[in-house]
Amino acid sequence: MALATAAVGVFAVGSAGAGTGTSAGKADTAKQGRVEVIELQIKDLEHRAVDLGEAGPSLGDMSVYCGTAVENGREVGVGAGTAQVINLSGGESTSQAVITLELERGSLTMQSLLTDRESPLDMAITGGTGAYKDARGTVRYWDIATPKERMRVEILR
Repeated sequence: MALATAAVGVFAVGSAGAGTGTSAGKADTAKQGRVEVIELQIKDLEHRAVDLGEAGPSLGDMSVYCGTAVENGREVGVGAGTAQVINLSGGESTSQAVITLELERGSLTMQSLLTDRESPLDMAITGGTGAYKDARGTVRYWDIATPKERMRVEILR
């Protein structure tokens, strides 16, 4: 499968350094204040719960998942990750979630804590490769583990 670019826009935000009166100051501001936004749907989600340790919910249990990233009906990448239970309290679990999203221009990694039935979920971008080397920013997921799952990536430049 050939992966296509999924970026849907780059927007200027903020105005730090504005009014310096120098063209160099303005260029620095534009460079530092960009946000690349990528909006995708997640399709063909495959999910498996792995019961480790004691039978039933216990520390270390894991969910493993992967899916296809889709933009305007076209496959543009793949994503996969895990969520491992790190806390059980009051009938709820908290997991450490780690995801990698691979697109044509490179990959993005992200992580967060995830509680039962959390949607939307915000994740921190922890790095990337290719065009996303040294990436930072956030990713928001909605309608997690449903046919309507979608994500918005905001990469700070």
